[in-house]
Amino acid sequence: MTNAYDALSTLFAGEGGQEYLGEQVSMAQHMLQTGRAARAAGAPAELVVAAVLHDVGHFSGAISGRDLMSGNDNHHDAVAAEWLSTWFDEAVTEPVRLHVAAKRYLCATDPSYYDKLSDASKFTMAVQGGVMDAAEVAAFAAEPYAQEACRLRRFDDLGKDPDAPAVTLADFRGDIDGLDRTLSPRSAR
Repeated sequence: MTNAYDALSTLFAGEGGQEYLGEQVSMAQHMLQTGRAARAAGAPAELVVAAVLHDVGHFSGAISGRDLMSGNDNHHDAVAAEWLSTWFDEAVTEPVRLHVAAKRYLCATDPSYYDKLSDASKFTMAVQGGVMDAAEVAAFAAEPYAQEACRLRRFDDLGKDPDAPAVTLADFRGDIDGLDRTLSPRSAR
C-alpha cells in the first residue's frame, strides 16, 4: 500500500496545479496555505493535516471542482474524508468531512462571516445548500468534530492569497507521516 505522503505528492504535483474554483491560487496552493494558517494558529497536528488535505475531494470523482462552479455539488468534503480514511483517523477525516457544513453553519450563526467570504466561496455555498436553518444548525453543533471543522473553515478562508510566500507539501511531511496509520513507527520518515 502506498503511504499517504506519496499518494498526496502525486495529486499535488498533478491535479493540484489546477485553478482553484475562481480563486487566484491553484488548488495545491490553497490547501498548503490553509495548512500554514492552521500551523501558525498553533492547531494540533491532526487539524493541520486536515487543513492541508481538506479539498482533495476536488481532485477526483465523477463530479469535479469545475462541475461545482457550474452549479453541481460535487460533495468533495465527503469524497475527501472517505479517501483520506485509508491513512488517517477521524481527527483528520471528520473536520474535512464537515468543512462545507461549517461554512454554512458559520454563515447562520455569525452574520458577519458571510461578508468575509470570497465571491467564489459565496457561490459554492449556495450550490452546497446555502445558509443552514435552525434544525441544521442544531444537528451540526452536535457533531463531535464541529468545533474543529469551524476552525478548519476559518483557516480555509485564509488560504487564497496569490502573493503569499511559497509553501510545499514537504513542509508538512512530518505531520502527515506522523499521523499516517499505515506507517509503522520505525518506517516513518
